[in-house]
Amino acid sequence: MAEPDHLIVKPIPNLLRNGLGAAFPFFYIEPKKYESILRKYFPEEKGAITNIDPIGNSPVIVGKEALKRIAPTWMNVSLAMKKDPETDKAFGWVLEMYAYAVASAFHGVGNILHKEFMIQPPWDTEIGKAYIMHYTYGCDYDMKGKLTYGKVGEWRFDKRSFTQVWPPKNLTLPPPGVPESVVTLVKMVNEATANLPNWGS
Repeated sequence: MAEPDHLIVKPIPNLLRNGLGAAFPFFYIEPKKYESILRKYFPEEKGAITNIDPIGNSPVIVGKEALKRIAPTWMNVSLAMKKDPETDKAFGWVLEMYAYAVASAFHGVGNILHKEFMIQPPWDTEIGKAYIMHYTYGCDYDMKGKLTYGKVGEWRFDKRSFTQVWPPKNLTLPPPGVPESVVTLVKMVNEATANLPNWGS
């Protein structure tokens, strides 16, 4: 599973092994920290809270039969979490990610965690072994190539700038000194807009 703001930087192999899924570990998905909340949806008889992997639903590679089991539970847990004020407040915009992690653990589907699965510019500066680039964070730099995160840069790429308009063709490339990951991101967006028929119409 992937998202609209994922760019595939190289072919993704089948990372499934021995019935285990493959997923990216998110530092902000913390099952142990929220055990008291998660036990509403993952009772003790289902196992240790550490059985819930620190993942979301994306990027994930999961077997078809496993997904058939996970998907209905994922939906139901998402709805139950949203209806519960304590859970909704605690998880906010990552609620559905927690719901997927819970549903996966509930059905005994563990995941091999791959940190190299995805990078997230501007914090990840090199592409390295990554398969996916996630353009979730704004990229703001001065003209010397220095990151100005939290402050609109002289040069910027932020998907939120394009919520109401199409990104134009031929976005200006970052200034010298900006990391490889950000330069590649903009080049890939430019390549896409140049090759998609009727872009912007």
